[in-house]
Amino acid sequence: MVQAYSVSQINQYIKNLFIRDRILNHIYIKGEVSNCKYHTSGHIYFTLKDAQGQLACVMFAGQRRGLTFRLEEGQSVIVLGTVSVYERDGKYQLYAKEIMLDGLGRLYERYEKLKKDLEEEGLFDRSHKKPIPPYPRKIGIVTATTGAAIQDIINISRRRNPYVQLILYPAQVQGLGAAESVARGIAVLDRLGVDTIIAGRGGGSIEDLWAFNEEIVARAIYHCKTPVISAVGHETDVTIADFVADMRAPTPSAAAELAVNDYMAFLNTVREYGCKLNKDLMYKVTYNRTRMKELKLRLYYVSPMYQIKQKRQYLIEVEQKLLQRMNLRLKEKRHQLELYITKLDALSPLSKLSKGYALVVGEDNLPVQSVKKVKENEILTISLLDGDIKSRVEERQEIPRGK
Repeated sequence: MVQAYSVSQINQYIKNLFIRDRILNHIYIKGEVSNCKYHTSGHIYFTLKDAQGQLACVMFAGQRRGLTFRLEEGQSVIVLGTVSVYERDGKYQLYAKEIMLDGLGRLYERYEKLKKDLEEEGLFDRSHKKPIPPYPRKIGIVTATTGAAIQDIINISRRRNPYVQLILYPAQVQGLGAAESVARGIAVLDRLGVDTIIAGRGGGSIEDLWAFNEEIVARAIYHCKTPVISAVGHETDVTIADFVADMRAPTPSAAAELAVNDYMAFLNTVREYGCKLNKDLMYKVTYNRTRMKELKLRLYYVSPMYQIKQKRQYLIEVEQKLLQRMNLRLKEKRHQLELYITKLDALSPLSKLSKGYALVVGEDNLPVQSVKKVKENEILTISLLDGDIKSRVEERQEIPRGK
């Protein structure tokens, strides 16, 4: 009996054949986009076709991050992906991983590869970037003699600073040999010793700007000792030269603005600095004069002459205080002496005698204080203020005291 296979088995078998095919697992296919649909899930379904046939394609949402443009009908593209079988329908289709516009796609691949290689080599590192001189005297320009780029640079440079010298190297910036011409111009101007080099051109297609994506130009910028400003195309155009250059300008006009200093602004800044310097100088002079007066005064205070004067004044004041205290003390002592004299005078016998009192002394030369101590016929001496009287006691008479 003949063995029969199911549809699913056949589809699985055919899918395995596709999977084992090395070419179908990583293949570039060129064609025109048709039946393009963006699904709500994020997947893109489309068909690639040419004059003789067509191929169903799908790009899943997870692969869309590398898609830099919107896929549209009629575009000629190159798709990188895997050809495999969709088992449910029994149809083979291309599972897209990358999609590039035809022509531009190949250039973009070269661009990305060179960018990656140069970045790994270190040509884009910030440590290699040189500062742009703020006040240049000579600026070198590598661009075509015709076109709007050189005219814009000249006009802006004259407006900002007419004293800056512009040196043009008339380079070929488009077509065969353009990259070599640009690289040669950068090297020549570097040897001339200009302050800054502007390398660029006006806008155009990616093919027109391709000279600035070449490795020879990138290495010429990297090895240049003079700071280089890249000014290629419009603001949205980004070239390899922009990554290597010391500064990127979005347009040639912007490069002139960045490279040439504004002379009037510079003069205003100088005037402002002059006024500030004069103000600071006057402040310093005033401050130092005041400081000098203070130091002079301090020096005078510590001088021997001032010290002698101060000590002399101090001695005079001390002497005056001493005299005042001595006089006060003498006055106090005099007053005290007067009190003592008064008290002594009050206690003096002479004071009593002067008032009519007399001092009576017995034969024993002791004062007679009572009649009981006196005997009859005893000789008494009565002392008065102006002399003594000898008296004999003839009679004693006691005075009785009341009880």
